[in-house]
Amino acid sequence: MTSPQVTEATEEGYERGLGSRQVQMIAIGGAIGVGLFLGAGANIAKAGPSLIAMYALAGLIIFFIMRALGELLLYRPVSGSFAEYSREFLGPFFGFFTGWTYWLMWVVTGMAELTAAAIYVHYWFPAVPQWVTALVFLVVLFVANLISVKVFGEIEFWFSMVKVTALIGMIVIGLGVLTFGFSAAGDTATVSNLWEFDGFFPKGVGSSLMTLQGVMFAYLAVELVGVTAGESENPEKTLPKAINTLPWRIALFYVGALTVILCVVKWTEFAPGVSPFVKAFAVIGIPAGAGIVNFVVLTAALSSCNSGMYSTGRMLRTLADNGEAPRFFSRLSSSKTPALGITVSVAFMGIGVVLNYIVPEKAFGYVTSVATAAGIWTWLMILISHVLYRRGVESGRLRASSFPAPGGSKCSYVAIAFLLFVTGLIAYDADSRVCLYVMAVWAAALAVGWAVLKNRNPQVAERHEPQLEKVG
Repeated sequence: MTSPQVTEATEEGYERGLGSRQVQMIAIGGAIGVGLFLGAGANIAKAGPSLIAMYALAGLIIFFIMRALGELLLYRPVSGSFAEYSREFLGPFFGFFTGWTYWLMWVVTGMAELTAAAIYVHYWFPAVPQWVTALVFLVVLFVANLISVKVFGEIEFWFSMVKVTALIGMIVIGLGVLTFGFSAAGDTATVSNLWEFDGFFPKGVGSSLMTLQGVMFAYLAVELVGVTAGESENPEKTLPKAINTLPWRIALFYVGALTVILCVVKWTEFAPGVSPFVKAFAVIGIPAGAGIVNFVVLTAALSSCNSGMYSTGRMLRTLADNGEAPRFFSRLSSSKTPALGITVSVAFMGIGVVLNYIVPEKAFGYVTSVATAAGIWTWLMILISHVLYRRGVESGRLRASSFPAPGGSKCSYVAIAFLLFVTGLIAYDADSRVCLYVMAVWAAALAVGWAVLKNRNPQVAERHEPQLEKVG
């Protein structure tokens, strides 16, 4: 018997208003964010050229995660995505925990994006305090976000188009400098910059591995395509295509872009808090180019924050429809957006403004570590759900997905081990360890909340047969 709550969560009220063009570009844009544009600067200073290998390794694991998610999405495409799969395969508590933790991830990611945007504006207006800029962007994006899903998709399409076009342009210019030797960097730009300054691992393999937590933050939001599943016009076609293009996106935009930049500018010139792309253009000797790149990365930060507002509102609605959040979060505005959920989420994102006021130099590091920890939990739930789903398929209890992950659940086991290793690195690092304390407090709060919820409404702890939508 299908739960009425599950039925409501999967389809009632939302429009399937995201076309193939928009889903594709949201998926591409989701892989290009502030973690690459700003966070890479600090990581280059820590690991040197070996950061390229860290992005490639993490990118492979992300592909395993997305193929696992893709198999689940084509088995049952729902707007609740990973929270719904956690609920189905691990139990109601895990659905509750995952839904709220994914909400937390996007709230703190929004804080990180606001911090990054404030840093980018500081490039032009150094006299303006970071917290003022962060507050202005928060209010503007909040007002812009109370729109229909079609308008959201169109805005994200053009935001992503700007990011993609700019990155390709930077790669082409960098290759031109390397090949033809023009510009102020022409005399020093060479592929040997990747190993000439104390080798490919200048700070040691251990130091390179410690950057994995920052690298994983750069990949947060690739799973956003899963949240769009409930509002995609044709998930059977658009989702596999979006996921299968992930390897070349990672190879081009992360590995390719960083390789070109580190060939043009030696790694010792990069420093935390400065976008490596802006720095590269400044060294090449195109001041206007650096300003343009700064505008592009500002766009990237605002795009990601905008996506965060989209995700949090919909995740709160899914939780409300399952009786795991206040019922008023399930209401939709006249434009069919979960406006109340977005409003509450934006209010919490405002904490990022406070952090920018209190500790502007550390705000980005704090919120990225918390976001990474929440993201790792979400990815683990996707992978564990996939392993349990594959067992159900192999035993004949569940229908097979039309988009099976290569290697079955083997790659999911590899990805689980990798994510646990990264968690160990976070625990080892004194600066990022604070996020595990935050997550421990968060877990305790959710455990108390679940106990109260179950006491008031015992039905939320009951397993229900999932609704299988017809797709395609």
